[in-house]
Amino acid sequence: MIDRMTDQDVFDPSARRMSAAELRQNNERAVLTAIATQAGSSAAEIARRTHLAPQSVARMLGDLERVGLIARGEARKGLRGQPAVPIYLNPNGVFAIGCELGWQHYRVVLRNLAGEVLGEHSRHYEFPSADAIFTEIGSLVRILTTLVPEEFRDRLIGIGLAVPTNIFRNLDLLGTPKAEVAKWKDLDVAAALNRATGLEVFPFNDGNAACWGELVAMGAPRPKNIAYFLISTFVGAGVIADGKLWEGARGNAANMGGMLIAGDDGKPTFVHLVASIHAFEECLAKAGVTIPPGMPESWNWDAFVPQAEQWLDAAARAIAIAIINTHAMLESDLAIVDSALPDTIRERLVIKVRERLANKPTLTSEHPPVLQGKLGGRAPAMGAALMPMYRRYFSRDAADMGL
Repeated sequence: MIDRMTDQDVFDPSARRMSAAELRQNNERAVLTAIATQAGSSAAEIARRTHLAPQSVARMLGDLERVGLIARGEARKGLRGQPAVPIYLNPNGVFAIGCELGWQHYRVVLRNLAGEVLGEHSRHYEFPSADAIFTEIGSLVRILTTLVPEEFRDRLIGIGLAVPTNIFRNLDLLGTPKAEVAKWKDLDVAAALNRATGLEVFPFNDGNAACWGELVAMGAPRPKNIAYFLISTFVGAGVIADGKLWEGARGNAANMGGMLIAGDDGKPTFVHLVASIHAFEECLAKAGVTIPPGMPESWNWDAFVPQAEQWLDAAARAIAIAIINTHAMLESDLAIVDSALPDTIRERLVIKVRERLANKPTLTSEHPPVLQGKLGGRAPAMGAALMPMYRRYFSRDAADMGL
């Protein structure tokens, strides 16, 4: 029997119509996007890029300036006709906090509308304590909030929360006490963070948030179809499909770390359990090597070269297979592989993934190119800070515009 999650059919013939106010909002968002993607554009250049009438653009720019979302620079003289005035996003127009709450670390960042990071803090732990972690993050958020100029603090729109789906499920693999796992199983993470901070919380899957952060960091022109992998405690992943973040019906799609592959023993296992930092720690433990404290980015990787090489080979094989399977379904233009590891290890992992792909057969299409990400382990928190701002001020999707 079909589980009917909605009364609306996928072929619903009803058509949405925009009111005059909604159409104006759509056009304002197009103008803001033009300014964000090409800072310093003139009003005439914005009109050409958005295909809107110059008079309409001029009116919208006036409104956006009055509410503090844009700022005008000094007129560019020496050109024909009237001096062109460059237009920029106002850094003090909007602020948002991004918080990644992971299995073994958290990271909190404060960003402004111009994308600048005003403050950042991270901490590693063996497992998250449900009784203490929200109080700790709440205190940190209050400290970061003081970095927003006092007259603009009402422009802090809230916290984007990047968190693994069903975070309790893998806690037992980290040696978390059963009583602690039980606390997380019944916990509404977003509600707990809201109580600790008093701010509105926008929850996102951590892989989706990281994928979005990486998409923004890439710069133009951006491919429309991307498969993204972030090697962290486990494997975060995300997909950009036809230019949009593919989150799925419940916001948790693109779990490529959950793909089944053949392990070294030929038995089925998950990408999570081969290509993750947790898997590397298992390699260290089996070799009798003490797992270093702190974030993996700060480890001395020269101290365990044999184990690192063994793990990198296995991780590259698992990721290459996941890339091939994802490409078969989504026809991705590009695969991005990144990790919460030192730069030299990140680079070696990407090189090994490319080598693995080069040795894999092709059938109907070539394997997609593989690039190293730009943000590393910061991607989930950075993306989580950006997504609430994007959806409120830039996105023209019906759901984000409140249609």
